[in-house]
Amino acid sequence: MQLKNIFLLAVIFTLIYSTGCANNNPMPVANSNADTVGLPPVETKPPNSNYKPAFNGQTRIAGVKTTTPYKVEKIANKLGSPFAIVAMPDGRLMITIKSGYMEIHDANGKLVKKITGIPDVVFAGQGGLLDVTFDPNFVVNKLMYWSYAEKYQGGNTTAVAKGKLNEAAGKVENVSIIFRGTPTNSNLQYGSRLAFDKDGNLFVSVGEKFANESRVKAQTLDTYLGKIIRITTDGKPAAGNPFLNKQGTMPAIFSYGHRNPEGLDINPATGELWESEFGPRGGDEINIIRAGKNYGWPVITYGREYSGEQVGEGIQQKPGMEQPVYYWDPVISPSGICFYKGNAIPEWKNNLFVSSLSGQHLDRLVIKNNKVVGEERLLTDINNRIRDVTYLNNMLYAITDDGDIYRISKK
Repeated sequence: MQLKNIFLLAVIFTLIYSTGCANNNPMPVANSNADTVGLPPVETKPPNSNYKPAFNGQTRIAGVKTTTPYKVEKIANKLGSPFAIVAMPDGRLMITIKSGYMEIHDANGKLVKKITGIPDVVFAGQGGLLDVTFDPNFVVNKLMYWSYAEKYQGGNTTAVAKGKLNEAAGKVENVSIIFRGTPTNSNLQYGSRLAFDKDGNLFVSVGEKFANESRVKAQTLDTYLGKIIRITTDGKPAAGNPFLNKQGTMPAIFSYGHRNPEGLDINPATGELWESEFGPRGGDEINIIRAGKNYGWPVITYGREYSGEQVGEGIQQKPGMEQPVYYWDPVISPSGICFYKGNAIPEWKNNLFVSSLSGQHLDRLVIKNNKVVGEERLLTDINNRIRDVTYLNNMLYAITDDGDIYRISKK
């Protein structure tokens, strides 16, 4: 009888221990010895349509559960209206605030320095100061690059600037604008994320700006709307771009047929560029971005119009157009993404983490042979829109739309 009671107490303790952690009082998060793979899909709500996936596992893949104990800590509160949280080469964090400045924080969330000197941004709608990244030789040259919404030629566009960080003075200096997209009158769907390739060229994602007259131009090669571009650090079209010497095309285009691509990261296992993309009502996507490929918007999509009507002809597949690696219906509103590159939590290695706005969670996608083989939802208890996520020193840092920073690390 006594042994039985001890066993029951042990089971109860295990269940309590595995239920999660409070934001301000971190506790380990782990699972009991129950099944952790091949679980029911994490999405339980009905889809917006009866569209069929192109292949098994393209949506609503089996659920998984992390077995390694980890902890979640809220390390900063209410920083403003951020767009990006990015790991700096020296192990600190750079955060962009959409109204037009940046902040350096240490790895524990403490504010180190406010950074100004950013050109004027259009802080309206979905515009403002957007992403930031650092020159591959930043330790020596202190150059950084950022994207933002800019007033240009009577409209608004996605622009990219570069400058030298003078941390002591709290500003960027010698600023130059190296890229401007195609201007429209819309303040929506700018993109925009930045990522360096292995050759030191810069990928920039550019949205199609939402309006009916502009979204169709995601399919044309004479504008930068709905494109991912690749440029040098001086803003020139990168060598090897697929449309570099073709008449009537914009030479910086790398891929096209995109709606609102708000996440970019390089897969450490393959070296390829991965992207997250907002769908309309359903049809959020994860794509592998390859040179010259057409990703279909608005001709093919697994989403519907916000009114519930079909988009265009209501088709999901067409020859010459790429299928997403994965899609969600209903939407989670995927924003920034990052791959987990460390070994502290072994089962996370090379997993893709997706910040979710409307879904209010951090999505974990297990990747094998360029396919999603499992999905898990983390941070489901914070009740907040997660705008971006970054990897730093075996840890993940996620930032919410109102500027709370969460650090996720091995217990």
